[in-house]
Formats: sequence, structure tokens, C-alpha cells
Amino acid sequence: MIAAALACATHSTAQTPSTGATQTPQGQLPPTVVTGHYDNGVGTSDAASQGTITAKLIENRPLLRTGEILEFIPGLIVSQHSGDGKANQYYLRGFNLDHGTDFATWVDGMPVNARTHAHGQGYTDINFLIPELVSRIDYRKGPYYADEGDFASAGAARIGLFNRLPRGIGSVTLGRYGYQRGVLANSTSVGNGTLLYGIDVSHNNGPWTVPENIRKASAVVRYSQGSPGDGLSITAMGYDAHWRATDQVPSRALDQRLIGRFGSLDPSDGGKTSRYSVSADWGKRTDTTQTRFNAYMVQSRINLYSNFTFFLDDPVNGDQFEQEERRRTAGFNLSQSWSGKLGSIAMTNTAGLQGRHDRIDPIGLHHTLERQRIETFAQSKVNEGSLAVYAENTLTWAEWMRTIAGIRHDRYRFDVASSIADNSGRVSASITSPKASLILGPWANAEFFLNHGEGFHSNDARGTTARIAPRGMTTIEPVTPLVKTRGSELGVRSQIIPGLESSLAIWRLKLGSELVFSGDAGDTEASR
Repeated sequence: MIAAALACATHSTAQTPSTGATQTPQGQLPPTVVTGHYDNGVGTSDAASQGTITAKLIENRPLLRTGEILEFIPGLIVSQHSGDGKANQYYLRGFNLDHGTDFATWVDGMPVNARTHAHGQGYTDINFLIPELVSRIDYRKGPYYADEGDFASAGAARIGLFNRLPRGIGSVTLGRYGYQRGVLANSTSVGNGTLLYGIDVSHNNGPWTVPENIRKASAVVRYSQGSPGDGLSITAMGYDAHWRATDQVPSRALDQRLIGRFGSLDPSDGGKTSRYSVSADWGKRTDTTQTRFNAYMVQSRINLYSNFTFFLDDPVNGDQFEQEERRRTAGFNLSQSWSGKLGSIAMTNTAGLQGRHDRIDPIGLHHTLERQRIETFAQSKVNEGSLAVYAENTLTWAEWMRTIAGIRHDRYRFDVASSIADNSGRVSASITSPKASLILGPWANAEFFLNHGEGFHSNDARGTTARIAPRGMTTIEPVTPLVKTRGSELGVRSQIIPGLESSLAIWRLKLGSELVFSGDAGDTEASR
């Protein structure tokens, strides 16, 4: 993957105290400031594949679906199936990441990846975001960072929201196929801080014979004081969506003209979902220390109706099934960084603690006909908790060389109560992940990186205790609770050509052979 971004240096100019207008000599035009869409210059990151996307790129590139915001990350591909209300499908570095199994996504310190999800492990639905309120996206690729844990093997994205908008937003968009979208957002001073609010409502039918009729609504209220690194913010978010889906169909149905290209064989497919959250983020900075703490609570639900085989298994009622879950998630992240010297060598240390608990009750797989339940294959109550501790040391041996060494330890506990007694149980697992990086340069406006690290992704809690397949009642083996990954990368970043930033990374990523829990079938399947 080669990523390049154009940027020009900014220039400071004098300001008139009363008006803020730029002062320039008579007869001379004021300077023009051009800001790059990516902040990926030499000396800004610890790997060639790490970088930051600015709000300017998000503002200047049109989006049809919210999930496309992650396509600003170089090399990341986003696709969609089963309707616009469902989480996207992601692809990065040669991996089909499903709905986020090996790519971690965060929004203001809140994890988006849903573990032990009704549909897919690491399910990453960012449809609740209002793109106009995103201030930056910090992205990383590879398991080289001690503060990144579950699902972050191929990469991670940390999405930040504005504390204060540059200007208020009010827009209405109309388009083909019944596309309608309205956005209203603004920020204002309240006391010693800033109150930001936004609402986004939309509708779309798409080109389908059976109109998708998706109805989405998102809202954000945020109060902040200070800056992101030295201040406080409290954010409440809400999201709700309903839709109908036209999914995959047999090619013979098209060849025999049973349906058209955009037709459906089960018009009742689709779903409904919601997500409500509250989070707080606090930071304190001194000359030598940086403390960060954030906590979050999320309540979400989904009912997803799919029919991939139509009448193969049940010639009378059809094969539609429902994946259902109700989830409550709570967690926190705490980190402390401090800088000093080891003899004459500049040194920075970071230590962190992360905790999360998911209570999913119920999580089920049902046989349905036009969204009406006929039979319950399996239904469970799951409690899944994790605690992680990590440490990282950075030594600047010389102006042209620094090293980063990190280690992370994660402990998980899975507790499953299933309607199939043999699939109930409790499992615990731990994993330790070392990391190391060497950064050389800059020399002649070029910087060189060598990165290596171990990571992991957790598997669905139901798979760790399952011994009977719900659909067929055959014997199966439990899955590995925590699957180790290993990654290495050799990279270079250069500004040899003035105004052009170039990055080149040669990488290797290996995931352990495993059995993966399939939310569609309710059992395990082999995967590399």
C-alpha cells in the first residue's frame, strides 16, 4: 500500500486586535493558507502506515453512507450488503475483516466493535455518527501499539468529535430514489465551556424493486471545557434505524426472469436497530505528564432478518431467520504518561488500565416467516468481562534514532447461559502481547520504521462453551477464546520532493488457525 498526501506549510500573520482582520502591506494580497487533508509528515508517527485524517477531507468529499467515512483511511475498503441499516463490510491489507473482527474502531474513547454479537464478532456499526461532527480520524495499521487490544490486529481507527464547530450547520439534501437528508448542528458558549448539539435524519429507497425505506435518526449533545488533552467533555448520543433489505439472489432467478436485477425473493428481509450512549472524557497535562481517563455506557439492540437459502431447508415456510440481541456495555480507559531522562537519554513512559463488561440478554437465533417467529434455534444470556493492563517505553537515543517497547496483558471471562443446556458454561482466558518498534531518521527528509508486535481478537462467548450445533443438534468443538496474531512491517516516509509526502510499507500479518463462531448458523466453522 502506498499513500501520498499533498500539503503546504502554513504561515502566521498579524491580526488586528479589534477585528481579527489580517494586516498586509498596501498593494499586497493577503497570504493564502492551504492545509493538507492528511497529517502524515515526517516525525509525526511511529510507523509508515500510521496517520491522521483532518476534518477538511471529511468536509470536502461527499458521502452517501456514514460507513464510507472509514474509506478515508488509505487502503481500507468499505462495502455494504443487507441494507444500509446494517454494519458495513470492511477489507484491509488482504483481509476480509467481516464487520470488524480484526479492525478496532473507537469514537471519543468508546469502543464500537461489539463482541459476542448476534450477527458477527466485532460487529462495527458506525451509522450512529453524524459525519459533519467528526473533527479527525487517527488511524493505525498492524498490532504494534500497546494501548490497542481486541480486534486491532489489522488496524484501528480512533474517531474524534468537535468540541466547537467552526460554524453552524443547516442543510437539506434531496436526491433520486427517495433520498432525503436533513442536518442541523451548532455550538454555543455555556458557562466556562461549550455546548454542541446536532441532529441528522434521513430516508432512502435505493434502486430496489422493493423500496429499502430506510429511516434513520441520530442526535448528539456534548458539553466540553478546555482542550481534548487538558479538559473535560461529556457526550450523549442516540440513534435509531428501520429498513428493508434486498440481499443476494440466485443467478437462475435472474436468468429465468423471475425477478429483475434489483428484485427480491423475500421482501420481508431487513431489520431495526438502535444505540444510546453517554461518555465522559477527562485529560490533565503538565510539563512532564499527561493523564487521561474516559468512561462510557452504551445500550443497543438489533433485530436482523435474513434469508440466504429461501426454501432449501423448509420448503413450506422458507428459510428466513432472525438474529436478535439486547446489549448493555460499560467500560473505562485510564492512562498516565510521564517524560524524563535515563542518564542523558530522553525517555517517555506510559502505563494504562482498560476494563469493559458486556451484558447481552437475550441474544438469540430464530426461524421466522415474514418476521414472525416460528421456532427458536437457540437463545442465551451472556456476561463477558475483560481487564487489560499495558506499559510502553520510548527512548530517544539520538536525534536520528528512537525505540519503542511495549507489552500488554488481557484477561477475559465468558459466562453463557443457553437454552441448550450443553452450551452453557464459564470460560476464562488470558493473553500477553509484546510490541517493539525502531525509528531511524529523519535523514534528508526521510524516516525509516521497523515494527513488530503481537495482538489478538476475542471469539464469540457462545462459541467458547458450545458443544451442540443449534441447527442440526450435531456435536461441535468449542472455539479458542482468544486468538493470537503476529504482524511485522518495514516502512519509509519521505518528503524528498517538496510539498509531497510519501509513505511505503511492506508488511506481514498472520492470524492463528481457528474455529470461528457463525452468527448465521449458531455454530462454528473452520477459518484460517
